[in-house]
Amino acid sequence: MQIVRTLFWVVLLVLLLVFTAFNWTTVEVKLWENMIVETKLPAIVIIAFLLGLLPAWLLHRGTKWRLTRRIGALENAARTNAANRPATTATPAQAVDTPPPSPANPVDPVKS
Repeated sequence: MQIVRTLFWVVLLVLLLVFTAFNWTTVEVKLWENMIVETKLPAIVIIAFLLGLLPAWLLHRGTKWRLTRRIGALENAARTNAANRPATTATPAQAVDTPPPSPANPVDPVKS
């Protein structure tokens, strides 16, 4: 699975480099009425990608942290319950299988 992840990031990097090579143009970004920033187009695209990725990544990390804590708490509770539970052994009377009692009316057991 690690090779697939590495391959994905390498392909993404190559695509970004190709995009950068073909779109190396200066663009003007108007931040406020009299504040204009001149920057290259790939910088705008990379910044926009990272700003879009940030909320999803934070949600993923928060969920993973919460579930890891929950699993740890459940494992600790299971260990505590297993340690506090007394060991039970079957007595010879419980080990013998006794057949269930037969119904009083063998023809129609419901009407007994």
